[in-house]
This record gives sequence, structure tokens and C-alpha cells, in this order.
Amino acid sequence: MASNFRISHHKKSDNLHLKLMGDFDGSSAYELLNVLEENRNYVVRVFIHTGNLKTVYPFGREVFQNNLSVHKRSPQLIFTGRNGRKIAPD
Repeated sequence: MASNFRISHHKKSDNLHLKLMGDFDGSSAYELLNVLEENRNYVVRVFIHTGNLKTVYPFGREVFQNNLSVHKRSPQLIFTGRNGRKIAPD
């Protein structure tokens, strides 16, 4: 994981807000995937705030997108911030 990557989170009603900070690499992608997996049965929507990411590495994006499972019970993912398009699935 990028040494400066962090995820800050808070839950509000049926929504989970994840604030990504630092550099987003392959290990960071797995950390984000783990947080999503841990919470997928407890929330309806997940807001992924990307405005505080410094760098989004292509490999991090690929790891995230290739491992993002689509389940019937998966929450809706909403990406915000200037790096949202870099991470969001196509």
C-alpha cells in the first residue's frame, strides 16, 4: 500500500462515506475493496470521495475495477471529486 494512503469513513443512515487520501496504487485498491466488502450488507449507497487523492496509478485503477464484484446486494457506488472518473468502473 502506498505509505501515505488512508481511508476515512463514516456512516450516515443507509449511506457510507469513504474519503480517500494519498496515493491510490494496487494495495490501496485492495484496501478499498475490503472496506466495500465488509460493509456491502449494511448500506444502500457508498459515496467514495476522491478529492484528496494525490495520484491515481493506472495499476491501482485496474486492480480496483477488475476485482469489483457486482452482486445483487451490492450497494450503489457514487464517486465524487476530481479523481472519481479515474477510479469509477466504466
